[in-house]
Amino acid sequence: MPPMMDNLTGTDPHAGSQDRYQVNLENVFEGPMDLLVHLITKAEVDIYDIPIAQITAQYLEYLAWMKSMNIDFAGDFILMASTLTHIKSRMLLPLQEGQEEEEDPRLEITRPLLEYLRIKSAAEQLAERNLLGEKTFTRKPDTSVLEGMQADQVLCIGLFELIDAFQSILDKVTPGHRVDLSRDRVSVQERITQLAELLDAKESMTFDELFADGRGRSDIIVTFLALLEMAKLGLIRIAQHVPTGIIRIFYQ
Repeated sequence: MPPMMDNLTGTDPHAGSQDRYQVNLENVFEGPMDLLVHLITKAEVDIYDIPIAQITAQYLEYLAWMKSMNIDFAGDFILMASTLTHIKSRMLLPLQEGQEEEEDPRLEITRPLLEYLRIKSAAEQLAERNLLGEKTFTRKPDTSVLEGMQADQVLCIGLFELIDAFQSILDKVTPGHRVDLSRDRVSVQERITQLAELLDAKESMTFDELFADGRGRSDIIVTFLALLEMAKLGLIRIAQHVPTGIIRIFYQ
């Protein structure tokens, strides 16, 4: 999971923000419910028996990580964090003498979570249907470049899976000095151009290949922010081969 990284850029988070590149995720990637589903899935726990303290801590770590990366997220994420914290505090309160046992506080999040999953499942089924003989939703990536892998072995991944993959790459880099995104040799916009040219020539690349050229920690972060921006602009598609976990970036 993304670790708590306060002020990753090594600068005052409230100063010079206009010089730092910001990726806005609102209405682009997943929302707070998707992050919650991601954490519960990773923890392999029963949705009816959520370890609220563990999930709340991990949820807050993700928000702190995205903030340190200068990734702007919608206020709904903060509201969800407050809800989780409130549920956690209620579960810590002891019952007073003579007080009847209350309903499990976790149902406050379990019920809307189950409803959300039902709606999401229905939306995914609609997205698979043909309308007037044509696909009218997001196209699936061309899986022919995945070495003949079966189509049902490939799935589109979201922001939080991408964050996990990026964190594993970042963990392999020698820490070194703090990063100042405002002083990078390559800007995010320049890196977007470079990636577009690279992907256009190769059609697709694995996620790891994009970070395998010996770049420093600063350039690695810029590359990741560039990928997020390209996804937001619809310039790339991201898919993962389920059996191997390999993530591949497609230029479109």
